[in-house]
Amino acid sequence: MASSPSDDKVQSALPDPVTVLKGDTKSTVEEKTSGSNSEDSEEIRQRILEEHAANAVDAPRLARNTGTTNLSSLWRRGTKTHKPEDIATQPSVFDDPELAKHFKPNEKYENLHRFDPSFRWTWAEEIPLVRRIDWKVTAWSCLAFFALDLDRSNISQANTDNFLDDLGLDTNDYNLGQTVFRVSFLLSELPSQLISKKIGPDRWIPAQMILWSLVASGQFWLKGRQSFLVCRALIGLLQGGFIPDVILYMSYFFKGTELPFRLALFWMANRLEDVISPLMAYGILRLRGWHGIEGWRWLFLIEGILTLLVGIWSIFAMAPSPTQTKRPWRPKGWFTEHEEKIMVNRILRDDPSKADMHNRQAITFKLLWESLCDYDLWPIYIIGLTFSMPAGPPDQYLTLTLRQLGFDTFDSNLLSIPCQVATTINMLLFTWISEKINQRALLGVVVELWLLPCVIALSVLPSETSRWASYGLVTVLLSYPSPHPMQVGWSSRNSNTVRTRTVSAAVYNMAVQLQSIISSNIYRKDDRPEYRRGNRQLVAIASMNIVIYLLAKGYYVWRNKTRDQKWEGMNPDERQVYLSTTTDKGSKRLDFRFAH
Repeated sequence: MASSPSDDKVQSALPDPVTVLKGDTKSTVEEKTSGSNSEDSEEIRQRILEEHAANAVDAPRLARNTGTTNLSSLWRRGTKTHKPEDIATQPSVFDDPELAKHFKPNEKYENLHRFDPSFRWTWAEEIPLVRRIDWKVTAWSCLAFFALDLDRSNISQANTDNFLDDLGLDTNDYNLGQTVFRVSFLLSELPSQLISKKIGPDRWIPAQMILWSLVASGQFWLKGRQSFLVCRALIGLLQGGFIPDVILYMSYFFKGTELPFRLALFWMANRLEDVISPLMAYGILRLRGWHGIEGWRWLFLIEGILTLLVGIWSIFAMAPSPTQTKRPWRPKGWFTEHEEKIMVNRILRDDPSKADMHNRQAITFKLLWESLCDYDLWPIYIIGLTFSMPAGPPDQYLTLTLRQLGFDTFDSNLLSIPCQVATTINMLLFTWISEKINQRALLGVVVELWLLPCVIALSVLPSETSRWASYGLVTVLLSYPSPHPMQVGWSSRNSNTVRTRTVSAAVYNMAVQLQSIISSNIYRKDDRPEYRRGNRQLVAIASMNIVIYLLAKGYYVWRNKTRDQKWEGMNPDERQVYLSTTTDKGSKRLDFRFAH
């Protein structure tokens, strides 16, 4: 296969000798031996092994930027920038022949034909390519998530149009419906993820979207409590695995360090829906009385049809992998052969574990069990079980609360927008900071310190407080910076294998859904309208969350220190023997360090 002029230029710009990794810098064997001719090859080998072993703190992601690992990096100046002609190929285990043989891609890996450890490229080639992937993958994922949230949360806008009264339901029936939805959502998380891994997210995600949109639009014909509960259950079952399925799909195209901010954009679509859907509802609900039909019925029907169109479009918009983008309706594909090589090699240099399985490979029961038993991820699952619970009930009851405060149907929908705009901006900023300073647990504490005084105020606020003061307090509370995308990226980073990453995304989201089930039952009918008892429970949960985050931080620090001691207690030959013979996988490897 003939190389392009760009290939020749980049290849000639990089030295031939084996790359030696040290933190985020690299040197070559040639550089190590210059001026040291008296050393024999064995001494050189020993020194190389020592330097590599001493710095293998996050293998196989050895090329991670270590210049932003603490709080002081927020105000550092003079951050490193790359010239377009600079080499973009990052150091990795594939630069060391002794290590590379232990990270060979699976023989059935779909991108194997584009894998080339000697391949080099420039920043001028990589940066525009990543931007194009954002338009192809990130933009699609945001629109798809918007569609999901439109169908699962428009019941909130329906509530402002006397939805419960029209169907003869009360607050407890509404809580039960939300609980049924979330239980169904939770139960389908893992099975959906396993189906997605077997047949591919590019096939399964559009099928999910089409099926749930049909049920969602079918709510136009709701008759009472039974049909309401059946529809909530079906929507939950069909939507349950969507989020981890999309995360798995995005991981095929982005590096580990790139994924958290894309996930923040992904969840921004969720918040953007909370801004746009009230505006849509403001217009659609005015159809109440047209053909003698309630406005909320038109809301379910019209928004269900919109998501159906997005689901059909997704069939044509998605691709199985970076090297499988050609389709009858897309004969040229997304990338050239040269761009495919950049895509594949940049991903595997960042995380070689992504080639352990192919994208149509099912996870066996044994692999599933091994992933579930990975107790080092349990602290993140525990966090997922409680972290946003203090904001859950106030968010779920926002439109009902605004109606109780005396605002009409249309004002209630419009007044729910400011907090959604604020929390979207705060979430993006928060996720960016977490990657900038390489901190997660401590930022989780910051979120709880935001929520705690707000729920304390809700629990003691006098009944005669003006409606605008009450509205202002709830708006501040719900403007909190959600750590959810940060924690999804945290779980993915600490998984370190495809099988564990696949399962951990589902288990974490199951924990989040279980959290929603619990929080949806904190506000009860006998506690209305101020929900004093429920708000006191939220105060206790926010306080508990601070402790949980600090314990998670302490656990991962302790685990890293324990591994450092074991690793440093081994001589270079013992380390090399370990790397060559170990059966440890993923985050169990001694040369892996946990993010915290």
